[in-house]
Amino acid sequence: MDTKILTLEEGLDKAVELIKGGDVVAFPTETVYGLGANALDKEAVKKIFLAKGRPMDNPLIIHIADKAMIDELAVDVTAQARAVIDAFMPGPITVILKKSACVPDEVSAGLSTVGIRYPSHCVAQKFIKACGLPICAPSANTSTKISPTSSSHVYEDMKGRIPLILEGGECQVGIESTIIDMSTSSPTILRPGAVTPQMLAQVLGEVKTFSGEIVVAKAPGMKYRHYAPDCEMVVASSVENAVKAYEDHIDDKPVILAKSDFICAANKLRDCDHIDLGADDSEVMRNIYSAMHEAQCSYGYIICQDFGDEGVAKSVMNRIEKASGGKRV
Repeated sequence: MDTKILTLEEGLDKAVELIKGGDVVAFPTETVYGLGANALDKEAVKKIFLAKGRPMDNPLIIHIADKAMIDELAVDVTAQARAVIDAFMPGPITVILKKSACVPDEVSAGLSTVGIRYPSHCVAQKFIKACGLPICAPSANTSTKISPTSSSHVYEDMKGRIPLILEGGECQVGIESTIIDMSTSSPTILRPGAVTPQMLAQVLGEVKTFSGEIVVAKAPGMKYRHYAPDCEMVVASSVENAVKAYEDHIDDKPVILAKSDFICAANKLRDCDHIDLGADDSEVMRNIYSAMHEAQCSYGYIICQDFGDEGVAKSVMNRIEKASGGKRV
């Protein structure tokens, strides 16, 4: 299969034709690039799992371009859920709701709930509106690999597996959406993201974060290994530990991923190969996947700074912990 990268102007008609014909299309959102199919066509949905090599018990998120579509896809939407929807959509949040009968089990992994998201990226909105259909989409990468934040990332991983990638530039958020379960009386964050617990608490008054054992995953990213580079990755809790890990693995061609102030903290670290992720946590969030892509292409051992557990840094660390398999130095 020949995989093409086209701008919205060049490729929108072809993208709509592919979707309505039961095929898949990669498209940009503000978080990461997604691999989309008609969410109401179970055979089209199966092509997403085939292209990604994704387990069928890992549910997908439905993307919309109009809040009115929510009432077609979900039932029993509570006032609390609508408050979250009104406060944060369009934007980097997915709301888990009780699904309607029109949502195939292939989308929800057989669950009675479904995740719905309204992306803010203009290309995503124009694409979904032109299709006139809800589009289900996980990240546009093969299963377990690093999520893509550019069309080139998608192409490197998915060429020959999918027919079309819509170009939309670099993703501005940089990690997947926050997922909040609003299908029960106790709102619970299942996956952290750019919309933080503090932001949600301003709307809901109180919100929990899931911390139990995962038997059946209600949301993507809960059950399986994700976001992993091709080479080994570890987390360093201090500058000293990062430098020591670098020196211990010098034959593996190591690299350090860190914020600007971490890199400047020691002359020895500045002399190490490193990728500067930026000055603040929002920059780190925007740049982390791109840096991981760069690192796995040019290096053999990745050492990443521990960014802490406050605000969006906690969301970034959720991805890094999964990418590194929890390995620390």
